[in-house]
Amino acid sequence: MAIDLNPVGDIYQRLLKERIVFLGTQVDDSSANLICAQLILLAAEEPETDIALYINSPGGSVTAGMGIYDTMQYVSCDVSTICLGLAASMGQFLLSAGAPGKRYALPHSRILMHQPSGQMQGQATDIAIQAEQIIYMKRKLAERTAFHTGQPVERIEADSDRDRWFTADEALEYGFVDKVIDRATLVVAPGADN
Repeated sequence: MAIDLNPVGDIYQRLLKERIVFLGTQVDDSSANLICAQLILLAAEEPETDIALYINSPGGSVTAGMGIYDTMQYVSCDVSTICLGLAASMGQFLLSAGAPGKRYALPHSRILMHQPSGQMQGQATDIAIQAEQIIYMKRKLAERTAFHTGQPVERIEADSDRDRWFTADEALEYGFVDKVIDRATLVVAPGADN
């Protein structure tokens, strides 16, 4: 693994050596490709050792986020998720998709769930196709969120129709996370036997 001499790059490389991946930006193709590559690399190096994905993100692209989601489910090791600060939109979806029993939020975290949005342009037929895709993704996100939270799909669809904010404790009650933590020692370290 090459070490970047840039102080910011260096800290992320050091975290990666500890099997910690950090999503601290908007979810876009660039950040998603990096996170997917990091998850695949860490899983290839130690397929049985957990990876911790820390999330402080306003959300972003549904397709880019689904790439991260699919990679989290694809790798053989568990991916724990920890929200610090904000897990909004796609950030909320990824938070809830962590390994069962290994999804955490810090006490003052905020979680936002809402339906996907997008801008459409072009001819009427193209707009209809794009609208169909947004409706498909809305349903798919609701189904997967229901799977991970234990909530009925209908409730997820109703609750995400408009912005729905959650405190860490409310996110626990809803099923986005399994525990609200205030100390890192309460999270099983990625390298520890689980």
